[in-house]
Amino acid sequence: MKRLPKLTKYLFVFYLCLWALNLHAQNILRIDKNVQQHKFTLNEVKYLQDSSGKLSFQDIQEMGSSFTENSSYYPSNHHKNSTYWFRVRMYFTEPISGNSIIELFDQTTDEVTAYMPDKSGSYTKSESGANLDFSSRLFHHKNFEFLIGDTQPGYHTYYFRVKSHNAVNVIIVYRTINYFIHYALNEYLTYGLFYGMILIFCFHNLLMFLAVKKRQYLYYVFYILSVGLYEMSADGIAFQYLWPETPGLNHYGNGISLYFISICALVFSKELLQVKAKAPQFNRAINYVILLRSVYFLYCLFFNKSLFVYKFVEVIPLSLAFATGVYIYKNGYKPARFFVLAYLVLFIGFIVKALSALGYAYFLPAPISYYSLSFCFIIEMVLLSFAIGDQVRILRKEKDAAHEETIRQMHLNSQLQDSINEELERQVRARTHELVAKSDEVRQQSLIIENQNKELLEANLQLEKQAGEILRMNVLLEKDNVQLKTNIEKVTESRALSTELDYEEFSAKYPDQETCFKFLSALKWKDGFVCTRCSNTTYCAGRLPHSRRCTKCSYEESALHNTIFQNSRIPINKAFYLTYLIYSTNGTISSHQLSEKLDIRQSTCWTYAIRIKKVLQEKKKSRKKNDQQGWTMLVM
Repeated sequence: MKRLPKLTKYLFVFYLCLWALNLHAQNILRIDKNVQQHKFTLNEVKYLQDSSGKLSFQDIQEMGSSFTENSSYYPSNHHKNSTYWFRVRMYFTEPISGNSIIELFDQTTDEVTAYMPDKSGSYTKSESGANLDFSSRLFHHKNFEFLIGDTQPGYHTYYFRVKSHNAVNVIIVYRTINYFIHYALNEYLTYGLFYGMILIFCFHNLLMFLAVKKRQYLYYVFYILSVGLYEMSADGIAFQYLWPETPGLNHYGNGISLYFISICALVFSKELLQVKAKAPQFNRAINYVILLRSVYFLYCLFFNKSLFVYKFVEVIPLSLAFATGVYIYKNGYKPARFFVLAYLVLFIGFIVKALSALGYAYFLPAPISYYSLSFCFIIEMVLLSFAIGDQVRILRKEKDAAHEETIRQMHLNSQLQDSINEELERQVRARTHELVAKSDEVRQQSLIIENQNKELLEANLQLEKQAGEILRMNVLLEKDNVQLKTNIEKVTESRALSTELDYEEFSAKYPDQETCFKFLSALKWKDGFVCTRCSNTTYCAGRLPHSRRCTKCSYEESALHNTIFQNSRIPINKAFYLTYLIYSTNGTISSHQLSEKLDIRQSTCWTYAIRIKKVLQEKKKSRKKNDQQGWTMLVM
């Protein structure tokens, strides 16, 4: 191949370098009289990160080659501890005579310093930001504006130094004064309508609270006011009108208002949806979230206000309120439908706002992307008002239905009362006729009764005499009955200790648990009470039937303790009779017979009989001749 001449090669390399430089060169905005507004995006902006924050403007000018092209749609301060320098370039086709400005958005930016070239070629420094008093701004406007002075046609470079503790999108806009005034008037008119609607909602719901005394209206008023305070803090309106001479409050406005939005939203949700009654588990979760959110807020407020920038924490309480609404609506509570729809719209607004902050919603119109959350707040307030109205409508409907049911019931009661009165009148007439008919018969019988009374008086005199004699005989019989009863008890006791009683007789002697415990208590402490722990002999009544409590060590001993019936799993009266049967049969009765007589499982009877037979064998060895204790010797 033929070699190219040297000149041709040099020209090729030169054009290649120019193409490479043009490939990475910063785009220059061309300004003529037809350009009313332009937003700098993508490679129209270059930036330089100053980690130390100590670079001067002269240093920045010398480091022009160190600037980096912006890769996102809007540049931002990715490292909040660093200072960022931004550079834009414009080409003016004709002279500029102070009728244009450069404007920066995001009113939460702490410090913005602009270096604007003048017609002499030097730079003029202008400062603004949320850390300076509002009166220091070029215009009394929520954004940061810097005036482009008299400028000759040609290329001009503008520098902006930005420092903020928040993550902000640095949106740099060129505007003419006429377009800025037109835009600002429309913007403030929109703000007036927005905050006017908030005040109208607040006033309306406050009047409803005063009228019906339902707390949900008051909570809703607090929620709307919190939304208004947040929007004013985010838009810079609060700084302009509420605390223009106190820029330090800009660090707290968003955080405080967001806290009240979360708390008021959760409390309002609990009251509107009746969460405590309809979803107790969600009610507990809401209470825990309110507590944790309050702790986080107090920590941010008093110890580390920089944590206020993490607005994503509000997703937790708002998501919980949304989930609670969905759950209650699924369970059939109709007023929750507008509540769920309201929070769905609000979540859409949050998503659009987040995408705008990240630079992913640049394809949307500016009013929609920037004011999406405000629009959604308005829609949410309307839908929540519908939810409250729906709840009131349903309650009124239920009240009307109850009133109609009351009226119907009163009508039925009236008809029933009339029918009862008619029936009573009929019965009274019949009864009166019957009484009149019988009155004559009564008068005739009264004469007979008078004659009989005379005879009875005579008989009573005779009976009184006989009654005295009967009374004397009754006294004698009562003495005989007492003696007979005593003898019967002694005979029965003797038979119970022997082998003569059948089950009916034994049950008559020991019919219930109270009788058995009383018998055991008398048998156990027949020689007097002695505490098994401290040997004390004085006692008082215990908690258990016929138990005794030591007055010295407070040890309580039951009547069953240290007896054969201790830890028995069968009724005490049946345990008595089982012991009696084993004793009376000298241990020869079988467990099957015991089960039939006592109606207890054979295995239980067998286990219990083994224990008693063992005691019986031991007592036989030590029993004295002619011992009259009977079956009770097996108890202790």
